[in-house]
Amino acid sequence: MFCYKISFIIISDKRIRKKERGKKVENKHQSNNYWIKIVIVFTLGWVAIYATRTILNPIMTNIQSEFAITTAQLGLISSLFFLGYTATQIPSGFLGDKFGRKKMIIPAFIGFGILAILSGQMITFYMFLTMWFMTGMFQGVFYGPQYGLSSEAIPQKRLTIGSSIINSGMALGMSAGYWISSITVQEMDMSWRTPFWIMGVIVIIIGIIMWIVVKEHPPGHEKTVDKNAPVEKLKVSELFKNRNLILAFIIIFCSIYGFFVILTWLPYYLETARGISGTSVAFVSSLVPWASIPGMLLFGWISDKIGKQRPVLLFMVPLAFLSTISIVIFDQMWVLYVALIVYGIVGKLSTNPVLIAVVANNAPKVGLATSFGIYNFIGMSASILAPYITGFITDVTGNLDMGFYLAGGLLVIAIIAVFLIDESGYKRVVDVEKVN
Repeated sequence: MFCYKISFIIISDKRIRKKERGKKVENKHQSNNYWIKIVIVFTLGWVAIYATRTILNPIMTNIQSEFAITTAQLGLISSLFFLGYTATQIPSGFLGDKFGRKKMIIPAFIGFGILAILSGQMITFYMFLTMWFMTGMFQGVFYGPQYGLSSEAIPQKRLTIGSSIINSGMALGMSAGYWISSITVQEMDMSWRTPFWIMGVIVIIIGIIMWIVVKEHPPGHEKTVDKNAPVEKLKVSELFKNRNLILAFIIIFCSIYGFFVILTWLPYYLETARGISGTSVAFVSSLVPWASIPGMLLFGWISDKIGKQRPVLLFMVPLAFLSTISIVIFDQMWVLYVALIVYGIVGKLSTNPVLIAVVANNAPKVGLATSFGIYNFIGMSASILAPYITGFITDVTGNLDMGFYLAGGLLVIAIIAVFLIDESGYKRVVDVEKVN
């Protein structure tokens, strides 16, 4: 009888362990499925955001003609948009950490789709400016909470490559925006307002998909949280005492300035300085986002593989500087094409996932959304300055060349900041994680 009881206990214990192993496998499978879904849906989100922004660029001459505005005022359209976008970065990150990141993202995302439609219907320049500014504000809610959600859901060893895939949505969106405006307005001779309708509807649909798929925390998150542990509070001032975070803020500012000089003014530059028009503008402008997709994935994979970001950035940022100034230094068209392709591979779109990993590795986990909000707030401050300053320089000098040279000068500062990043402590952390 005693032996029978022991046998029964052993068999029961084996069954329990088997069930637990099954549950672990099931939970792991569910978790993997979830982070993949998150990557897909947030990639679509960035496609929508960047496509909505870039529908404006190929039709800038149409808008300038209809509203009878100067080049500086034309640049002001993008500057005010990104003023609104930047203004909501830190508040949305803070409120997302406090009340729920999903609660911040979904209403704002659908709202910006509605505002995009309304922007295209405005009949005066200042009405258009106001509505486009509000569209930027609603877009700005997305960044911090989104990267807070994705950084929590994506496994640590896949963080950079996962962020790279999400970032590829920016590249796809840029290209899509160029083509939508170029085809509908310049090729099909529709009103410049048509692209705003098209993108607004697409954005609303993606927002509904996001509402269905996204959860506030990944499956199994509750099991990793000790409910009896004291609640950690975020001190924002601590973020500005972290050397690597400050350097990441500087690098992203300089990188985004150059990026928005290219994003905003490249189609205009191609038309006015290089004599390219129609869908050819969309094709040449799309070289940057197309080239950035393999660049993001390659450098994201390398960064995850070596467990460091500084060596990758030391290769990318100097090349971004050379390619930016080459756009205007050389007159040959083949040099322009090569410069745009190289910039796409190593420029802002490709460096951003690597810098996101720098922030994620150095920011407190309790304030990821806030940290990313501050990071993007500082970076996107450059997007406010770049369009207007470049337009002003163009009015004064008569061409866009000096605007590109200024962007290159800021990338020199970014190179210096990359040299100062210290990853010696992080290397040891990675080694410990591998051992464990």
